[in-house]
Amino acid sequence: MAYPMQLGFQDATSPIMEELLHFHDHTLMIVFLISSLVLYIISLMLTTKLTHTSTMDAQEVETIWTILPAIILILIALPSLRILYMMDEINNPSLTVKTMGHQWYWSYEYTDYEDLSFDSYMIPTSELKPGELRLLEVDNRVVLPMEMTIRVLVSSEDVLHSWAVPSLGLKTDAIPGRLNQTTLMSTRPGLYYG
Repeated sequence: MAYPMQLGFQDATSPIMEELLHFHDHTLMIVFLISSLVLYIISLMLTTKLTHTSTMDAQEVETIWTILPAIILILIALPSLRILYMMDEINNPSLTVKTMGHQWYWSYEYTDYEDLSFDSYMIPTSELKPGELRLLEVDNRVVLPMEMTIRVLVSSEDVLHSWAVPSLGLKTDAIPGRLNQTTLMSTRPGLYYG
């Protein structure tokens, strides 16, 4: 769960979110190094009076500043594509949960083992107990097993919705007339808001 004045991400609960956090750190380090290099070059150009005239039309410099960004983009794209593939891959799910978005609530169905369905409404602010979170507490929570692959089918009855659980690294759009799917696997027990 996020806390006030939090600057970073929530703690990762799934392997996908751990990979996303590693990719974020990897990309941020590349951006930091590029920014440092550009700042160093700008400060060097502002403080020195010397200019090297032969570098203005040097083919080697143009080749370097064309190839170097391509290499940097490849260093960012390859891990990104690997994570995208991991997020889209579904390996023999143990449980399927059908999620339908409605105007003010979500409907859930567990159809693999028994025909169980329920609606999940937000608890109004006036009915919250001390310690409960406004706009996040619901009357019926989704209970899922941990360390099992779970497929979530997401759709909507009326308007566009977004089904998201940040600590699991999930965000799927619920679109009327379209069935989207995502997988999740929690590595530890807990209460995860989204």
